[in-house]
Amino acid sequence: MLENREEELTTVRVQDPRVQNEGSWNSYVDYKIFLHTNSKAFTAKTSCVRRRYREFVWLRRQLQKNAGLVPVPELPGKSTFFVGSTDEFIEKRRQGLQQFLEKVVQNVVLLSDSRLHLFLQSQLSVPEIEACVQGQGSQTVTEAILHYAMSNCGWVQEEETRPALLPGGDLHGSCAGLGSLQGPSCLESFPYWSDFGVDDTHSDSPDEPAEPLGGRHEMQ
Repeated sequence: MLENREEELTTVRVQDPRVQNEGSWNSYVDYKIFLHTNSKAFTAKTSCVRRRYREFVWLRRQLQKNAGLVPVPELPGKSTFFVGSTDEFIEKRRQGLQQFLEKVVQNVVLLSDSRLHLFLQSQLSVPEIEACVQGQGSQTVTEAILHYAMSNCGWVQEEETRPALLPGGDLHGSCAGLGSLQGPSCLESFPYWSDFGVDDTHSDSPDEPAEPLGGRHEMQ
């Protein structure tokens, strides 16, 4: 029993896809990333953030740049064409993103990249992550993660948006107490073309404007 308790385990789940800014030209889908671990590699043992697909694209590129010859797992959704409903596409992508992260967090080399930790355990934007890693932010990587872990205003706001209680009053369907989902990326929702993998090959910037999804016929 003691030996089992000492074994380092990391559980990461990608769930709860949401269309943000629905009906507008800058709508997109983001996903909740829940992480629980006893690994010494992570600053916070439990965390919860929301990330969109193009942020995953940025993360993979950065991991590959810094990993040298170490292969980085592939992301889902690289095909321009998809036959099926939007919901089916999003669910298939969600599964692929989870598989991507499950493989990444098991790789010792990839775990040494501070960008990965800020991606998983803070709600910093991509430019803010880069600034933090390069020492140009107001906090160190560890400080940014701990500050996020100690804040809870974001998940409270999320619960107020979609209240749900289990018997006994336990919160359900949130990141309850696991950190602040600050900013528009978590409370914000038909996605950018870039979020469906169409224009991921030509831009390193997740904030570069992309052609929006134009109509219902595109996904049929």
